[in-house]
Amino acid sequence: MRKLVASLLLLLSLPAWGGTIVVFGDSLSAGYGLEPGQGWVTLLKDRLERKGFNCQVINASISGDTSAGGAARIEAVLAQHRPEILILELGANDGLRGLSPEAMKANLSSIILKAKAAGAQILLLGMEMPPNYGPRYTEKFTSVYSGLAEEHQLPKPPFLLERVALEPQMMQADNLHPNAAGQPLLLDTVWPALRPLLRR
Repeated sequence: MRKLVASLLLLLSLPAWGGTIVVFGDSLSAGYGLEPGQGWVTLLKDRLERKGFNCQVINASISGDTSAGGAARIEAVLAQHRPEILILELGANDGLRGLSPEAMKANLSSIILKAKAAGAQILLLGMEMPPNYGPRYTEKFTSVYSGLAEEHQLPKPPFLLERVALEPQMMQADNLHPNAAGQPLLLDTVWPALRPLLRR
């Protein structure tokens, strides 16, 4: 019993994990249409700080980016920031433009492989298309994320917009981007999948 108590006290005395997290995404993570500090990535920084994690969060998201754009710039981002964790949030713009799910999968797979080779853990965030794109396309699109998770042995990808997509009061006027009220719900969707990756 004394050994157990001593071990617990030792764990509590250790500094919290202090690695670098890079969020690599598009406008959904870049804070499109929001005031500075309102986006879910900034809220993530605040939550980590409150919970005692002395880690750095880099937002390398670019509005309008596609999986091909991400594949083209990932090496530079990895070399610059050397993240321990990469949160990969891309694909929405591929879907909105009706681009090939097969090509998107190849691009995202390339990003994952390069991030793994650089020593990063990967949290892949899922995306879904509205039903007006047709069942064949939407099913192929959605299956890309589960397929990548299985292929690369990643955690099950949470659908980033799961809690807001069908809630008009949580969306901006374009009905594509969550508003400020929806941002905490995005973080609440990401957090359960991210938390196990945060080592002490």
